[in-house]
Amino acid sequence: MKNLLFKITSFILALLVLFSTFSFTVEKHYCGDFLVDVSFTGNSKGCGMELKNIPVKKKKCCKDEVHHIKGQNELQQVSIANFNIEEQQVLVAFYISYNDLFVENQSNKSTYKDFSPPDIPLDYQVLYQTFLI
Repeated sequence: MKNLLFKITSFILALLVLFSTFSFTVEKHYCGDFLVDVSFTGNSKGCGMELKNIPVKKKKCCKDEVHHIKGQNELQQVSIANFNIEEQQVLVAFYISYNDLFVENQSNKSTYKDFSPPDIPLDYQVLYQTFLI
């Protein structure tokens, strides 16, 4: 049980580190007020209005939005040498108390292993005439 919990926690933390370092770009193309195309991998395709020869007098109805979401560039590595003595004591106390939560107490006592059940000489249900219906 402890190994399974440890593996699941390690896997989740590894995914957290991996996804925190990703950065990606979302590009959206609007024609007027309508969303025409969304692209997560490259340039979004236009609606074709850019290729037409529109006179300068008319206002362009198309617009592009680019959302760039940055991830972390460098990960901070913390060493136990950087902790002061109080932080080290808290860390040790947390580790010991957390580790004691998963101690399995198994007793090897088998006091009733070789004993047979007591011999009841009378049938009390018949004697007192109490029966379950």
